[in-house]
Parts: sequence; C-alpha cells; structure tokens
Amino acid sequence: MTHINNAINKESQDAFTADSVLQDLLDGNARFVENNTNTVDTKALVSQTESGQFPKAVVLSCIDSRVPVELIFDQTIGDVFVARVAGNFENIDILGSMEYSCKVAGSKLVFVLGHESCGAVKAACDHVELGNITAMLANIQPAVALSESQVSGDHTSSNTEFVNQTIKNNVLLTIDRIREKSSVLKEMEDTGEIKIVGGVYHLSNGTVSLY
Repeated sequence: MTHINNAINKESQDAFTADSVLQDLLDGNARFVENNTNTVDTKALVSQTESGQFPKAVVLSCIDSRVPVELIFDQTIGDVFVARVAGNFENIDILGSMEYSCKVAGSKLVFVLGHESCGAVKAACDHVELGNITAMLANIQPAVALSESQVSGDHTSSNTEFVNQTIKNNVLLTIDRIREKSSVLKEMEDTGEIKIVGGVYHLSNGTVSLY
C-alpha cells in the first residue's frame, strides 16, 4: 500500500510505456482483490490536476454499477480516462474520445473491459427490442452471431457458456473495429506508442483477466 499525494505529470506520463501501464493496472487490480488499495490525498490531487491532466490509459467499460473502473484498478484522480456505454462497444464518439486520450493527451494504453453477467450482452443474446435499446444492442449482435457458431445448445441468456463466449467475442471484436475504424490509433499501435488490449472483470471475485 502506498499513500498517493502526487498526480501524474507530463514527465511521469512520458516515462510510462504501454507495457508498464498495463502492469500498473493489473497490479492495482491485485491490490483491489486483496483489499489493500492505496490511500489517497484527494485534496492534493484535485489541486494538482486543476490546470491539466496526463492520464496513462483510457478504459472502455460497460455502464454497469458493479464495475467501478478506477476502484477495481486502484486508480485515482488524473490516472485514467474512462468511456462507458452499456456493452462496452465502440462508436464514433468513443473512438474520438480514445483518439483524444492517446494522440492529444498522451495516454499509452487502450483497454476494452467486458464483465461477467453483462446485462447488455444478455439482452443481445435474447434479441431484446425496446426503444433505443434496440439500436444499441445491434452493436453487440456480431459477437452474438460469432458465438452461435462456436457454442452448442441454447443460444439465449439462459446458457451461461454462450453468454460468456459472447462477452469475450464482444471485447475482441470491439478491439478489431477500433483498429479498423481509427487510423490514428492503429498507427500509434503499429509504431509502438500505445497498445490496445482487452479483458473481462469477474463479478464473482473482483479479478480482471486479459484475453
């Protein structure tokens, strides 16, 4: 456990690599699981970040209230950008936000984070149609279709194996589409400036696993 009273500045951000940022997040998750998270001087960090920010990563997460991104990675004020949408998929606004995070603000890592028992994924598996939810779930349907070719049995949310496979496919397909739709991020990854990775948060024990 460490007492955090200094926010990330430009010098410390520049010293990070994509690999070191990923390891930092995984180490933070280990502290979270062990209930040994860092203590934080929030007043100092608020003051230090008033005039600018230098986050080390951007995390694309679901809106699920059980997945508080900063908490599960033991991060604090000024550490990470977080984009949230039900089902943790990309769209033009999130792609632009990620490009800003990395190309403009200097973040070194893009992390697409799915989670166990995702309600949006379950709804997509069941082909739910309701208001604007219908169009939102269409973004997850490619993952559903892929899982249907990979998992036997019932192709609804009642099949846990099918849901889990769809959660994984949704993360991996989202990563593929980020690379396809963002030439900015693709070029940064190709030149080693950033990494784009994915994983899943386990509601059952608080751990994050990489795909």
